[in-house]
Amino acid sequence: MGPLAGLAVPSTAGVLSCRVLDPVSEPVQRAEFVVSDASGRRVVGGETDPFGTVVTTVPAGEYRLAVTAEGYTPFHGNVTVTASGLAALGDVMLQVAAPAALPEPGEWELDPTHSQIGFTASHIGLARIHGRFNTFAGAIRIGERMEGSAMHVIIDTASIDTGVGMRDDHLRSGDFLDVGNYPTMEFYSDRFVHRGGSRWAIIGGLTLHGVSRTVTLDTQYLGLGTGLGGETRGACRATTELHREDFTLTWQTMLARGIAAIGSSISINLDIQVIPKAA
Repeated sequence: MGPLAGLAVPSTAGVLSCRVLDPVSEPVQRAEFVVSDASGRRVVGGETDPFGTVVTTVPAGEYRLAVTAEGYTPFHGNVTVTASGLAALGDVMLQVAAPAALPEPGEWELDPTHSQIGFTASHIGLARIHGRFNTFAGAIRIGERMEGSAMHVIIDTASIDTGVGMRDDHLRSGDFLDVGNYPTMEFYSDRFVHRGGSRWAIIGGLTLHGVSRTVTLDTQYLGLGTGLGGETRGACRATTELHREDFTLTWQTMLARGIAAIGSSISINLDIQVIPKAA
C-alpha cells in the first residue's frame, strides 16, 4: 500500500530500485546509472532523483547495475528481477575517488597531432554540419596552483574543414570568416576556476572576425599519461557555445517557411592533449 501501489507493471516485468549515497550517507543527486542485460546490452539508464533514488521497470531477468558520479569510484552490482517482483538493492554507497594528478608547474604546449578543435552547426533546421580546424598551436603556463595558470591558443581560420570543398570556400569568404582580413582567431585565458572533481571552467577572451568576447570553456580534466616515446601527456575535453552574431558573422539565407539555412548557435568541442614544452 506504499506510493508504488498504483504503479502498473507488466506481468512479465519487475521493478528495480536502490538509493545512491555518499560516504556520509547523504544522497548523491544526478548520479548516472545504467542497467545492462546478461549480454552487456544497455536496457535502461538515467540519473538519480534529488533523493539519490533509482526506480525503474525492466523485464524479468538477470541484470548488472552500474552507477557513476563525478568525484566517486564507480559501483557495479548484479541483480535478479522477477516477474511482478521488487528487486530492492537498498543503499548503494559510493566512495570518494582520488583526484587525478595535475600537470607539473611550468611551460606546456598543445600537441596538435593528438588534439582536435571541432564544431557543429544546425543546417536547415533539421540536421547538423560537423567541422574542425586542422591547423592550430597553443601554449599553457601551469602555475604553482592550477588556478594561477594561463593559456594562449592561435587557430588558422583558413584551415576550416567540413569535408566539402565548396562549403569550406564559402566559409573562408567574406560572408563568414573572411580569412583574407582575419587569418587567425585567438583565445587567451588566465582564469582557471575549479568547479569540483575533475571539472574546471577556463574563462578567457576569444578574438574572432575582429571582435573579442568573453568565452567559458566547460572543461573535464582527464589526468596524466605516458606517450609512446615516454613523454608525459595531459588530456582534457572542453565544450562551449558561440553565437555567430556576437562576432558579426551575420550572413544568412532563409528557406521556405522562414527556416534559417544555418543556425545561429555553434557548438565547440575540444579534445586536447598537452606535453611539456621542449627546451
